[in-house]
Amino acid sequence: MRRVRALLLLSAVLMHIPAPAADAPPGKCSAESRQFDFWIGQWRVSQGGKLAGTNHIEKILGGCALMETWNGAKGGAGRSLNFYDRGDGRWHQTWIDATGGALFLTGAFSGGAMRLAGERPADGETPASRHRITWTPLAGGGVRQLWESQPLAGGAWTVLFDGLYERE
Repeated sequence: MRRVRALLLLSAVLMHIPAPAADAPPGKCSAESRQFDFWIGQWRVSQGGKLAGTNHIEKILGGCALMETWNGAKGGAGRSLNFYDRGDGRWHQTWIDATGGALFLTGAFSGGAMRLAGERPADGETPASRHRITWTPLAGGGVRQLWESQPLAGGAWTVLFDGLYERE
């Protein structure tokens, strides 16, 4: 039920966010809410030297959150809402893709990288699994995104995506 409410909330937010004014005043966000700012921008994303897609990351809600808009090179699409919650002292990402798939991640910025993790329940096609995603800022302004998964039943971690972000 909690996930359904989160999906409904994200859906409402995605549909009702007005375009920010160029001179919009900053929100009353915590200093930690700036830790993921290295990901902001318009990106060309590749994996293994091949175009994987484009990604647009922008600040929203007075700078207190980031909105991701992903467009895959093979037609997939998705969005995420990313924010630092002062209440629990953690970062959160709610991801929804164009197939209705969702992922709820939490974590922290540490050791120079953003690391978020969460679990996805079985959906009839795939078993329940753990996911961890690490975004690392690179020299020259790029970002590496490493997404790994492991069955909840145990076993080895598998790389699902190892992408390089380059500014457009």
